[in-house]
Amino acid sequence: MRFFSWLFRAAIFFVLFAFALNNQHEARIRWFFGFEFRAPMVLMVLVVFAAGALFGVLAMMPNWWRQRRRSRASTEPQTPVTTTTAAVPAQSGVTPVLPDVPLGVPPRDGL
Repeated sequence: MRFFSWLFRAAIFFVLFAFALNNQHEARIRWFFGFEFRAPMVLMVLVVFAAGALFGVLAMMPNWWRQRRRSRASTEPQTPVTTTTAAVPAQSGVTPVLPDVPLGVPPRDGL
């Protein structure tokens, strides 16, 4: 299995290497006010890919932090919560309705 893994990695490397060799020509990016940036095409593609990956990581950070806070809160010891019911006469035939969520547990974030 290791052989196939290394073979796959080598194939990916050679495909990317061939892409880099085929895109060595100079490309221009024209900005505002006549400013122009010139660089090899493969370098521009690499920079745009890295910027996209960075943007994706930054966009996911609030969700990661929220999940991390929730997992820490769930591992902390909690005090036992008791629910009380109102005294209902036995002859009325009405069963008391308990809340779905125990008292003292904060609501979820709408997820």
